Amino acid sequence: MANVSLSGIRKSFGAVDVIQGVDIDIEDGQFVVLVGPSGCGKSTLLRMLAGLETITDGDIRIGERTVNELEPKDRDIAMVFQNYALYPHMTVAKNMGFSLEHRGGSKEEIATRVNDAAAILGLSGLLDRFPRQLSGGQRQRVAMGRAIVRNPQVFLFDEPLSNLDAKLRVVMRGEIKALHQRLRVTTVYVTHDQVEAMTMADKIVVMNGGKVAQMGSPLELYDRPENLFVAGFIGSPAMNLIKGTISAQGFVAGGTVLPMEASASAGREAYYGIRPEHLDLVSDGGIAAEVLLIEPMGAETQLTFRCGQVQLIGIFRERFLGHVGDMVRIQPRLDLIHLFDASTEQRIA
Repeated sequence: MANVSLSGIRKSFGAVDVIQGVDIDIEDGQFVVLVGPSGCGKSTLLRMLAGLETITDGDIRIGERTVNELEPKDRDIAMVFQNYALYPHMTVAKNMGFSLEHRGGSKEEIATRVNDAAAILGLSGLLDRFPRQLSGGQRQRVAMGRAIVRNPQVFLFDEPLSNLDAKLRVVMRGEIKALHQRLRVTTVYVTHDQVEAMTMADKIVVMNGGKVAQMGSPLELYDRPENLFVAGFIGSPAMNLIKGTISAQGFVAGGTVLPMEASASAGREAYYGIRPEHLDLVSDGGIAAEVLLIEPMGAETQLTFRCGQVQLIGIFRERFLGHVGDMVRIQPRLDLIHLFDASTEQRIA
């Protein structure tokens, strides 16, 4: 296990800068998730950490070593890929032990490590099977087992769950997190799924356009996003974000005045943010809203409202017995409103 440090990392393909000066410090044993939309640079950053992509500028340190010039095999890392990358002609046991065999490990050592990893991952009864005889979840476990047997300083995961169905993704998400809690190996995990990031990470690094938009614990990013991009990216369903103007009466947008606490920024153009679960249905006060869509989800109900020209989404624990077209009153929780400057898109309050 080891600390990982990325300092001033840049990557250019010709005149195109895809990574633009990234600095990230990862503590020993930490589970860090790089998250962001397609094309933000997260996979490129992971590949540079693995040694599969050259660095244009900056330094990568794993433990006490600067590894910029080291080959992937010399960095003491293990990577789990999106497509599993298993050898189809080898059994599960052979796939898991191949890297040790390639390095000249003894048969006894290889067998011991493979059996230990198989026991951890529930693969003990599958060691004689071939990849074609396994389900997607079992193949992913084999790929993880191959990483475990190497006993690396750092695990790298490149969108490992994207090929699995929704139910299996949830199961495997829990298994990877449980595995990390058991082994406590420094882990860097790439995904475009912010739900994966929120549920698995000790620290999330949100990337956008080759830069770090914000990093912190899941709840830090959820409770206090520093900019409009993070506010809209973290959370499912996404935060309601409405452009308008701060006034003495409230936040004016689309012919509606949205309530907010008094502000000294009257006249300033801004974005008003409120998470769907921070809206309440009330009998008095609040703002008038027309129900546009009702989506029952069992334990919760998702409602879409129109307030003047503004649309809002709300999530409610109670059952909604009304109908589309009904007029109701909704109240944002004033202490949970977020404001972002319209020009800089940075947090105001």
